[in-house]
Amino acid sequence: MKRAAGDMEKPKILIVEDDSGLQRQLRWAFDGYRVLSASDRKSALEVAIREQPPVVLLDLGLPPDADGPREGMATLAELLEYLPDSKVIMMTGQNDRSHAVQAVASGAYDFYQKPVDADVLSLIVERAYGLWRLEAEHRALARTGVDQPIPGFLTSDTALQKELERVRDVAASDMSVLVTGESGTGKELIARGIHTLSRRRDGPFVAINCAAIPEQLLESELFGYERGAFTGAVKTTMGRVEQAHGGTLFLDEIGDLSQPLQAKLLRFLQERTIERIGGRQAIAVDVRVVAATNRDLSVLIEQGAFRDDLYYRLSEYTVRIPPLRERGTDAVVIANEALRTFAIELRRPMKTFADDALAAIAAGPWPGNVRELHNRIKRALITARGRKITAGDLELAPAARSPQRETLRQARERAERQAIEAALALSGGNISGAARILEISRPNLYDLLRRHGLRADTDS
Repeated sequence: MKRAAGDMEKPKILIVEDDSGLQRQLRWAFDGYRVLSASDRKSALEVAIREQPPVVLLDLGLPPDADGPREGMATLAELLEYLPDSKVIMMTGQNDRSHAVQAVASGAYDFYQKPVDADVLSLIVERAYGLWRLEAEHRALARTGVDQPIPGFLTSDTALQKELERVRDVAASDMSVLVTGESGTGKELIARGIHTLSRRRDGPFVAINCAAIPEQLLESELFGYERGAFTGAVKTTMGRVEQAHGGTLFLDEIGDLSQPLQAKLLRFLQERTIERIGGRQAIAVDVRVVAATNRDLSVLIEQGAFRDDLYYRLSEYTVRIPPLRERGTDAVVIANEALRTFAIELRRPMKTFADDALAAIAAGPWPGNVRELHNRIKRALITARGRKITAGDLELAPAARSPQRETLRQARERAERQAIEAALALSGGNISGAARILEISRPNLYDLLRRHGLRADTDS
């Protein structure tokens, strides 16, 4: 049965209750929400993993232990394992207050004593949802980084952030941009960011990988063809350049383009018109071109494999994305964000990295860059047995460690300092931004800065 569009826009709430009459009563009480329901632990987990509800109403007494807390508490633990950010409100008709204390201590947002008063319970749910929404906004800020120059491109490297600030300025123009860097560094992410920040953001973003399509087919992919132009051309077809009209054309692996196609691309960039294969009509196309390559075009030019005039047309502005091994703490920052994102996408329990995994990530050479890091995290999420992902789970060799041992207090202080330094790096030294990332108040952050002998650049 299809849901109405209005229902899909409502916030979700999951009601886990084995009493069908009470389940119906609660459904009517929350007509402003998209109500999901389950009657036992198994069905509750299935719905929760599929729907990711911000708020859960969970009955403490579930079968097969309807008169005791055991099954309800077990359900709470598993829900929070998969959905650590959801607000779970426990409900019970039992009068034992110790159950309430145990539930809240185990991670429940609140505890509600039956019988149900719809007005009171609605207020509790409304507050829980409001808190979840605020926390979600804070998590979004932390994931993208406060004031990250290019949307979606996460970096705490100061030099790269400054370069991306310049790219952000260039994005507002129609200059052609050449993005260089090793495979897997995020060149297409930069191209999409440029499109998003440009005046063409409402137009199409069309990408084509010049190395992935056979040379004999690439021309028709780029420029299209007229009906009857060759065997099999049963209808007139637009090419990728024409499809990008009014938007951005992203030419990936431009260094692999053949000499004849380089000449045709140069002609398009000079005249801003194309001719489809088999056609004679010049078609005006208004696009912004962003190209990318993992090859050294200057070497290709010296070898006569790449046209210097095309290079100058494509590289009105050039940005180099350094490999992950040259980006300081970025590998750890990106790994932590990817772990949360992929756990949700793959519907796996939320996990954290063990110390040896973090050390191995920070020390890794990452020849495949961010793409390799992402692939290892995805595999580890599926195959790791424990709650913490180890270096072994990531198939990484443990990083060299100092034989010196540290106390628990020293370990906590080191971790606290590293978290503060990372937040300051993400926020560009901005106190307010760093406090949001750490989810603490500004006064608390000031106290921590003094304790660790750290300083920030800006206060607003």
